[in-house]
Amino acid sequence: MRNIYALFFFFLLWSYPGSPAVGQQLSDPLVSGEFNAIRFPEFVRQLEAQTAYRIYYQPEALDTLLVRLQVHDQPLQVVLQTALRNTSFRFAIDAERRVFVTSGTAIQPNLPDNIFTRDGAMLAAAAEAEPTPTEEEPRPAGTSELKLYEIGKKGAAPASGKVTLAGHVREAASGEPVIGAAVFVESPSTVGTTTDQFGYYALTLPAGRYTLNIRGIGIKNTRRQVQLLADGKLELEVEEDITNLKEVVIEAEKDRNVAGLQMGVEKLDIKTIRQVPTAFGETDILRVVLTLPGVKSVGEGSTGMNVRGGATDQNLILFNDATVYNPAHLFGFFSAFNPDVLKTVELYKSAVPAKYGGRLSSVLDITTRDGNKKKFSGSGGIGLMTSRLTLEGPLIKDKSAFILAGRTSYSDWLLHQIPNKTYQESSASFYDLNAHISHQINDKNAVYATGYSSRDQFKLASDTLYRYVNQTASLKWQHNFSNKLYGVLTGAYSHYRYSIKNEKNEVNASELAFGINQTNLQADFSYFRNNKHTIDFGINNIYYSVAAGSLTPIGGASLIKRDVLPREQALEHALYVSDKIDVTSRFAVSLGLRYSLFNALGPRDTYAYLPGLSKSENTITDTISHKAGASIATYHGPEYRVSVKYALSDNASVKASYNRMRQYIHMLSNTASMSPTDIWKLSDDHLRPQVGDQYSIGFYRNFKSNTIETSVETYYKAMHDFVDYKSGATLVLNHHIETDVVNAEGKAYGVEVMAKKLTGKLNGWVSYTYSRSLVRVDTGPNGDVINGGKFYPSNFDKPHDFTMIGNYRFSRRFSTSLNFTYNTGRPITLPLAKFYVGNSMRVYYSERNAYRVPDYYRADLALNIEGNHKIKKLAHGSWTLAVYNLTGRKNPYSVYYKAENGQINGYQLSIFGRPIPTITYNFKF
Repeated sequence: MRNIYALFFFFLLWSYPGSPAVGQQLSDPLVSGEFNAIRFPEFVRQLEAQTAYRIYYQPEALDTLLVRLQVHDQPLQVVLQTALRNTSFRFAIDAERRVFVTSGTAIQPNLPDNIFTRDGAMLAAAAEAEPTPTEEEPRPAGTSELKLYEIGKKGAAPASGKVTLAGHVREAASGEPVIGAAVFVESPSTVGTTTDQFGYYALTLPAGRYTLNIRGIGIKNTRRQVQLLADGKLELEVEEDITNLKEVVIEAEKDRNVAGLQMGVEKLDIKTIRQVPTAFGETDILRVVLTLPGVKSVGEGSTGMNVRGGATDQNLILFNDATVYNPAHLFGFFSAFNPDVLKTVELYKSAVPAKYGGRLSSVLDITTRDGNKKKFSGSGGIGLMTSRLTLEGPLIKDKSAFILAGRTSYSDWLLHQIPNKTYQESSASFYDLNAHISHQINDKNAVYATGYSSRDQFKLASDTLYRYVNQTASLKWQHNFSNKLYGVLTGAYSHYRYSIKNEKNEVNASELAFGINQTNLQADFSYFRNNKHTIDFGINNIYYSVAAGSLTPIGGASLIKRDVLPREQALEHALYVSDKIDVTSRFAVSLGLRYSLFNALGPRDTYAYLPGLSKSENTITDTISHKAGASIATYHGPEYRVSVKYALSDNASVKASYNRMRQYIHMLSNTASMSPTDIWKLSDDHLRPQVGDQYSIGFYRNFKSNTIETSVETYYKAMHDFVDYKSGATLVLNHHIETDVVNAEGKAYGVEVMAKKLTGKLNGWVSYTYSRSLVRVDTGPNGDVINGGKFYPSNFDKPHDFTMIGNYRFSRRFSTSLNFTYNTGRPITLPLAKFYVGNSMRVYYSERNAYRVPDYYRADLALNIEGNHKIKKLAHGSWTLAVYNLTGRKNPYSVYYKAENGQINGYQLSIFGRPIPTITYNFKF
């Protein structure tokens, strides 16, 4: 009976007939403005900015309504009546300055006199009350926009009168945390924050009653009524926004590029990534990252990134905080990351947060989803070369969830179609597996475990078999010490190994192998002092173990001599602290300091060389033996991080940043792009760590209610002890690699221009980058000198780069995507002449990287067809039809020369010299 009375009470509240205007006489505020065909959400925002009234409505019902009127000092009631004239919408205003806009029937905000009996009043109060959880019980999720949530205990507010509200924002359907959602109040002044990677938020406000706004990309805008009595928590559940056709304003982060302090950051969610067409129809996060300004690749079919003039090894790639050393599958045609398990991808190009270190150019932080905590579900896809399947669901409903995902390839059939015997007799395949478990222990503790394993195998027409393995694991424990302070303890493990095996000829049967292991333990803490002041601090420890290379015979008949390089070991430690302060409403600053320490350890033998001369076998003077655990070399130093922002207006700002980075591990490669046979080398007494300083400044401006973002960033980067190689360098199984590697000086500079529109039927971005990357080697009159000690272009110096990504949605079911990219050809060293010495022909080469291969351009097109949107069906499917390299241009990957019949002939190698059509079926259940 109590439930029946409660329902009857709410029915009367919402449907009692009466005037739709005002339930109680209030002083009606006056409104002025020119509203020229603006959408209703923007109209509401402007009304709320001029008055103390809050307006409630259903966004999906009113976000396409356009308001056209001009008013001057008109009462709010009159303005609303005019705006809603000739529509089916009505409104009502209650005594607490709340406006309710409804469809069809207006609500009555006040009940008739004497409707409450004594029992009725008690029932109404019970219906409105929020149960108080015990310490053992999980706190109830805030799901209602009408209920008033009381936070904290009465009389428990601190003497300052300010209290902290904290909690998580999660999707109602799956329990997944919502990253980057805006949580804020607008009255008496706008105060807000954004959720972090765990969906966590914290707001400090004076005790009192507020309307809490929650807005974010991919979720419906919503509000919660809160009464803040003392410090407390409110878990928020929000609904996913699946409305695709309506032109809605993305409220959260819509002005992040203007209002945010961070610069040089690109954030992509998986929905944006899926819209970009790629080769072979597989959604590829690295291909999408390569379309961003300042990010380039040395060539087609390569996933190695060059960010703002830096080398491939100067990018730190993290997968749930575990380092990935080779992010590619199948010769670099596919990335190592299954798109079905990913949530966000964040690239830091400058102003790198102090918690990150170890690389000079960028940090690519890849985060997976936590899994569906509500129900069991799955997804997958079937393509011409790969298939994938993902399963997820709750282990304990609303507390624990799992994700299991697998992907495999079957590309041999495609190689058999190539009219070349070498490829027809070849094979190539890969697989990868992902597992993730998340568990909410209680209100203050949560754990997350992630595992990843992949294997690639390919064999060309010869019997040489290439294999490489990637494995990572991470375990996180998140603990909330209070509403203002939380910490995350992370343990991670990374393993990468490759082998090249040849068994065709018993006499030469052998295996070449390399491997690297990394174990790290880190603790990160965030302290929210108040809404304008956040402090992050922590510690990071890494142990490296590198099997630098080995050549071992296979079988008793092999004449190959066993050759094993000594194992390398090292420890890297870092402490960091960063302080972000909003000094005023327009000016903000972030100061950070990271101090790193690197120690190369024995057991190992090293060589001493004649001082002042180029290192070679002829200049070795001594061999030095280091015992196990002994220090071979120690390097340390500070890494500074500074960022400032000044808002010129609500829609424009300028930012500047400076950061110093140190890198203690280097990739040695004799190929232009990242390959599975690359070697990683730790710093030692000869190979010094790389140090980079980057200065950046940018201007940011938004247009059309923040639906169009534009930015211009310019940078200068100086790099010291940049790794380069002597001509004819031998990198594999070199017992004194320092004789072929030189510490060079590098510099890079450029400007990046970008315009982005991520809302509406037509969306995408356009970017242009002008950049230079230069290297100089000059170690003195008797040392190593290249190109006469002058600066020369690096292998990845490409001055001009233009990219356009466009998506157009015709309807709920049909959309198309177009990708166009152009860049300057990469530098090469060419033979200029031939001459004879003692009847032997010699080749005279140009200065290093003095010429370029032809320019590169490519267009891709994709058509996406969604299945019908019936709710009750076994699975929801979609088709993607794509054409990679639509024009069939034979873009040069490299230019090389061969001596044939006494002649030197030049050849141009193209990876994709014709259009590549693909079709992929994706499903979700």
